[in-house]
Amino acid sequence: MVSIPERRTSKAAGWSRRTAAFSAVLLLTDFVGHRFDLVETPVFLWVLGIVALLAALALLFAAFAFSRLWKFGDRGGRDLTVGALLALLVLVPYGVAAYWATIYPPLRDISTDFDEPPALDVSERTKDMNVLSPSTPGEQRLQADSYPLVTARSYDLPFETIVNAVETVLDRRSWDLSEPYPDLTGQSDVTITAVAKGFVLGLPADVAIRVTDDGDSVIVDMRSASRYGRYDLGDNAARITDFLAELDQEVAGQVGAAPAE
Repeated sequence: MVSIPERRTSKAAGWSRRTAAFSAVLLLTDFVGHRFDLVETPVFLWVLGIVALLAALALLFAAFAFSRLWKFGDRGGRDLTVGALLALLVLVPYGVAAYWATIYPPLRDISTDFDEPPALDVSERTKDMNVLSPSTPGEQRLQADSYPLVTARSYDLPFETIVNAVETVLDRRSWDLSEPYPDLTGQSDVTITAVAKGFVLGLPADVAIRVTDDGDSVIVDMRSASRYGRYDLGDNAARITDFLAELDQEVAGQVGAAPAE
């Protein structure tokens, strides 16, 4: 009788499934922990890198298992399929981020005033965070071309009215104020600083809102700078435009007046 060799079970297929499952669990745990401030941002970013490596390793295991299955008929088709699908699912956010990096300008500090940007609170900034530096002419042109809606607001209204409107809009957001709202007695120029978090990854950014009475009108400038990451993927510009658009609505709702940009 001719003996038929027993089909072997591919160990690589099993490792593909286990590695991909671990990467998925680690990604979810890392994301939730960072959202609830249980994981610090530097650790969060390092774990994201580890997750990507694990997912890529799971794909390599799946590819090796598939070659064994194709050549020698090894068992493990279900494991390698599950592992490959899970790994690809884990890598989807990285692919989206890579795509955003190609369509958004390489900026991480956005301001409505290039000459004198509002001053940020740097008391909590550490050496591992992005360095704050004046924007170059090239960065200014890039911002102006990419984000034309990032412009200051000018209101022909009392200084206190505009500051109160700014504080009202701020109260609707879950931003952490650096210090209590300033006393407006005898003031004509105040800056409110806070820390905001990105919508997707929750990465922190320093925010400053400056309200200035120049005698003819009240000017509102705003600045948002990412603490981490080489690019902000449009986060800072979106934060500024959304806030100022809501401020326009708040002012118009209070006094029935529209601003002049």
